[in-house]
Amino acid sequence: MTTPEFSRPVRAEQIRRMTGDVHIAADADERAALARRFGLVTLDRLEADYALSEEDGAILARGRVRASLAQPCVATAEPVPEVIDSDFTLRFVVEEGSAVEGEELELDAEDVDTIGYDGQQIDMGEAVAETMALAMTPYPRSPQADTALKEAGVLSEEQAGPFAALLALKGEG
Repeated sequence: MTTPEFSRPVRAEQIRRMTGDVHIAADADERAALARRFGLVTLDRLEADYALSEEDGAILARGRVRASLAQPCVATAEPVPEVIDSDFTLRFVVEEGSAVEGEELELDAEDVDTIGYDGQQIDMGEAVAETMALAMTPYPRSPQADTALKEAGVLSEEQAGPFAALLALKGEG
């Protein structure tokens, strides 16, 4: 298994002794590697502040992730800048291969994102990187996207949707 680009491991036995928030930030090399991994044009900032605690046999991480990045537009490939500033709550649970037989983890709608770990250590850098990736706009569009799509002959949702025929009739009437 390869080491993540932004690795900040925390051993499970350290968590009880941790007090207060922890601050982590990706350096230039880590940001460049993460930008390649996530297909970003740039990743100018990635940092987080978090606190860890134990609850019901799981490790909880509560904090805030902040990032400044640019993704390529889905239509023009032009950089689309984005700022992420988001709270997160993550629950790290021992992976199935490491869990006690017959032990069952029940989740309800209010539960947080759950990440498996080996029971020895968690990687907060990787967790923060994945949290950033999940918070990014899934299909970024530049201001020129609609024009580029129209010139390429791609129909808009209104033109291709189920009510397109009704709109066409309304326009003719």
